[in-house]
Amino acid sequence: MADTSINATGTASSLVKGLGLLDATTIVMGSMIGSGIFIVSADIARQVGSPGLLLVVWAVTAILTLCAALSYGELAAAMPHAGGKYVYLREAYGPLTGFLYGWTLFLVIQTGTVAAVAVAFAKFAGVLFPAISDANVLLAVGPLRITTLQALAISILVFLTWWNTRGLRYGAILQNVFTITKTGALLGLILLGLLLGARSGAGAANLEIFWPANLGWWEGLRLVGVATVGSLFASDAWYNVTFTGEEVRNPKRNLPLALTIGVLSVSALYLATNWVYLQVLPFEAIQHAPADRVGTAAAEVLLGPVARQVMAIAIMISTFGCINGLLLAGARVYYAMSLDGLFFKAVAKLNRRTASPNASLVVQCIWASLLCLSGTYNDLLDYVIFAVLLFYAATTSALFVLRRKRPEMERPYKAIGYPIIPAFYTVCAVAISLLLLIYKPRFTWPGLGLVLLGIPVYYSWKRQRDRGSAARA
Repeated sequence: MADTSINATGTASSLVKGLGLLDATTIVMGSMIGSGIFIVSADIARQVGSPGLLLVVWAVTAILTLCAALSYGELAAAMPHAGGKYVYLREAYGPLTGFLYGWTLFLVIQTGTVAAVAVAFAKFAGVLFPAISDANVLLAVGPLRITTLQALAISILVFLTWWNTRGLRYGAILQNVFTITKTGALLGLILLGLLLGARSGAGAANLEIFWPANLGWWEGLRLVGVATVGSLFASDAWYNVTFTGEEVRNPKRNLPLALTIGVLSVSALYLATNWVYLQVLPFEAIQHAPADRVGTAAAEVLLGPVARQVMAIAIMISTFGCINGLLLAGARVYYAMSLDGLFFKAVAKLNRRTASPNASLVVQCIWASLLCLSGTYNDLLDYVIFAVLLFYAATTSALFVLRRKRPEMERPYKAIGYPIIPAFYTVCAVAISLLLLIYKPRFTWPGLGLVLLGIPVYYSWKRQRDRGSAARA
C-alpha cells in the first residue's frame, strides 16, 4: 500500500512486492548495459585523441556514477515508492519540479533511450539479416518513411510491452535471464582480450602515445567533460530500479545494495572492456571503427571472420534485456504521476489480474515507437544526456534539502561520504551540463527548452485535477 503522504491524491496502490535483491540488481545492471559500451568508445576516442584520456573518461564516469548511486541509496531507502526520482524531487522541491522530471522522462529521457537502444538492436540484427536496413523502405507516405530497421525496432518495443503487461514476475524473470547472459558475454570478451590481446601488438603501440603532448589543464578538462556524454549515456539508467521501489521486498536494505552492487559491477566491466580495446586495437582503429562498432572490431581480431556475427548476437541480447528493464521501470513513473493527477487518468489504473500498470506501459510504448521514426542514435544520445544531468544534480541536491526540510524522516541508510560525495557529484554534473551548453548547443539548448515547456503543461494538468476535485466535493 502506498504511503498517503507520498501520493498527493491519497489513492491506494496494489502494486505487488515481487522483486528481491537479485531482481533489483539485474534491473540496475540490465538497464545500464545496452549497446553503448560496444559503440561509444569510438566517438570518445575521436574527441580526446589519446588512449590515456579515453580511459580517464571512463574512469571519471565510473566515479561519478558511483557517487550518484551512493547518494540515491539514502533517498531510495527512505522513500521506497513507485516513481523513484519523481517522488524524491517532488518531496524536496514541490510538485512542479517532480512533474518537470516526469515530463522530461516521458518525452525524452526514458522513451528516447528506449528508442535509441531499440534502433541499435535493429542495426545489429541487420548484420545477420541484410534485409533489415535503414535503406530498405517498407512504406513511404509524403515525408514519412518506415524502413525495415524501424519496423523491427518498433516490433521489439511492442513485444516487450506486451510481455510486461503479463505481470511483474514475467518482466523480472526475462530481465534476470538476459542480464546474466549479456554479463557473461561481456566477461567472455574481456577474458579473451586479456589472454590473447597482446598478440596484436596494439597495446605496446598505444602505450607510446598514451598521453597527449603539451595538453593544458583547461583543454584536458574540457575534452574529458564533453566526451563523457558518450560514457554517461552508456552508463545511464542505473537509477531505474528506484522507479520500482514500491515493488521491492525489504527496500530499505535491497535498494541501496542493488544500486551499489549494480553500478560497481558494470563500471568495472566497462573499464576492463576499454582496456581490452586498447590491448587489441591500434588507437586509430578504435577512432575509425566501421560504423563505430569498436566491440565488433576487437572481436574480429580475437575470433576472426565469425566475430561479426557473434558480436551482433551478443549485442542483440544485450540491447533486448536493456529495453525490457527500461520499459518495466519507466512505466512506474507515469503511473505515480497519474496518481498525483498530473498525467492521463487511465494511467493510474492497475490491471486487476496482473497488478501491473498496463495503460502506462502502452502509452510509453506508443511514444517511444514514434521516436524510433524520428531520430538517429547519436542525436538521441546527445539530447538525452543533458536533461539527465540536470535532474541528476537536482536529485543529489535533494539529499541536502530533505535533511533540512524533513529531519524526522526515517533514513535506514545514510549516504556514504555525506556531504562531500553528494556535493562533489552535484558540482561535476552542473559543470558538465554547462560545458555541453557551450560546446554542443545544437542538442542541449532544445533539451533545456523541452524541460521548461513542461511548466505550462503542469499548470494545465493541475487545473484539470483541481476542477475534478472541486466537482467531486
